[in-house]
Amino acid sequence: MSETLSRLAEMLEQRKSADPQSSYVAKLYSKGLDSILKKIGEEATETVLAAKDGDRQHIIYETADLWFHCLVMLANQGIHPDEVLAELARREGLSGLEEKAARS
Repeated sequence: MSETLSRLAEMLEQRKSADPQSSYVAKLYSKGLDSILKKIGEEATETVLAAKDGDRQHIIYETADLWFHCLVMLANQGIHPDEVLAELARREGLSGLEEKAARS
């Protein structure tokens, strides 16, 4: 899984210098953070609706779209997916209630 994220992260970095006319991701970057965040919101809504419908393949498809656009946002912010994976690893084995309380 991490290899897939690393390959995607590399591709997203390359797209930062691509022509927005030839790359969907470059076009998102050129429109700025607000457009990227709007797309994440749209994809999150589509994922929720797919889950409500209960169609397994549709849930997988929409979740892939959501994750992809989150990766675009991370790249736009200069954050590598490994940083998010490290945070998930840090939380592994912690009670969700304890982790939330520790943030306060």
